[in-house]
Amino acid sequence: MSDQAKKLLIVEDDPGLQSQLRWSFEDYEIGVAADRESAIAQLRRMEPSVVTLDLGLPPDPGGVSEGFAILEEILKLSPETKVIVVTGHNDRSNAVRAIGLGAYDFYEKPIEPELLVLVVERAARLHALEQENRKLATQGSSSPLDGIIAVSPEMLKVCRTIEKLAPTDVSTLILGESGTGKEVLVKALHALSGRGDKRLVAINCAAIPENLLESELFGYEKGAFTGASKTTQGKIELAEGGILFLDEIGDMPLPLQAKMLRFLQERVIERIGGRKEIPVDVRVICATHRDLVDMTREKSFREDLYYRINEATIRIPSLKERQGDTVVLARWFLQHFAQQLGRPVKGFTQKALEAMEKYTWPGNVRELENRVKRAIIMAEGSQISEQDLEMEDLEAEEQPFNLREVREAAEYRAVLRALSFTDNNVSHTADLLGITRPTLYNLMRKYNINA
Repeated sequence: MSDQAKKLLIVEDDPGLQSQLRWSFEDYEIGVAADRESAIAQLRRMEPSVVTLDLGLPPDPGGVSEGFAILEEILKLSPETKVIVVTGHNDRSNAVRAIGLGAYDFYEKPIEPELLVLVVERAARLHALEQENRKLATQGSSSPLDGIIAVSPEMLKVCRTIEKLAPTDVSTLILGESGTGKEVLVKALHALSGRGDKRLVAINCAAIPENLLESELFGYEKGAFTGASKTTQGKIELAEGGILFLDEIGDMPLPLQAKMLRFLQERVIERIGGRKEIPVDVRVICATHRDLVDMTREKSFREDLYYRINEATIRIPSLKERQGDTVVLARWFLQHFAQQLGRPVKGFTQKALEAMEKYTWPGNVRELENRVKRAIIMAEGSQISEQDLEMEDLEAEEQPFNLREVREAAEYRAVLRALSFTDNNVSHTADLLGITRPTLYNLMRKYNINA
């Protein structure tokens, strides 16, 4: 099992149970949180494979409202994480509700550590297998850009930018909200580059404690500090000849930013405890969801480092900005997960498609993937409804444009939407819009839409 598959977050407000669970999981990297704020902070930092979640947390220790709020937030931010809900004795109704929301499993108090260890170990193994399957699916793709599913002009522009930047060696900064798919773009850049046969080494600057991040990046010599029993290469050295991906670069501590700047300028490193300069040939790609310009003004991010990593920028639009992509992505997720889970689900109802279009998707593509996967599990027929997606009674956003802009925007969205609903069948699209095929072709030429 990989290192990431051995990370466990315990969300529990009882200090006695916290200590008991810590001792029960000696083989895991453990994080502990007692409330919602600390739980989400730990989730972002650790990226755990498994979370054990007590539903009765402050400020509602006698109820379950806070526990369910944390569960929904965890599944929105990290849908791959396996959440094991800890409930009171004979509290099956809340356990079933938690499973319906997307929890992996539940466990009743009083806690028997041996049994809980088995449940957690099973969840961790499943998480590791799913990660490996996703990795193999990406590696087996026939084209480096196959992992990017898009029909919107916004994302097609991003794809063209990737194709232009990939053959170069410029340092590239990828900006986008959480869940937009920054890592998918990095893999595409790597596959299309001249370094595609070398390693892509990734490190999440937000997931590693500050006192360990330097040694992870630069490595260390034997005896450099207590526990340094042998000389160890850092991530930068391991990426020799290939690409180094620094995810969440905005969370890198200021003292380490200075050392990173020197590496980017000189292309040499020194291991911790070493005196020898080691030349390294790597291309650096960084990503963050934070506003680095604001951070440079606040002096929390070095301005000279910002310009050094930002020789080229790729901005990933949020899902709500990608016209027509929501339905296309939802269909792809449905086909993928229905096959993976062995469920006889074939499509979405019309109302479900409309509900997905109206929703603003604050969790972006990751949230869409999670909702579709959960709906496939919960659906009772062959069609996923808006109830299965838990998206009933959503209202459409108003769009304050002048009359000509409203008309043209409506025509453009209507054509994209109809093409998405009919899987690009021109005849069916024309029928759905109530126009002739020549009129549809004229509209597609007018708005530069390709079926």
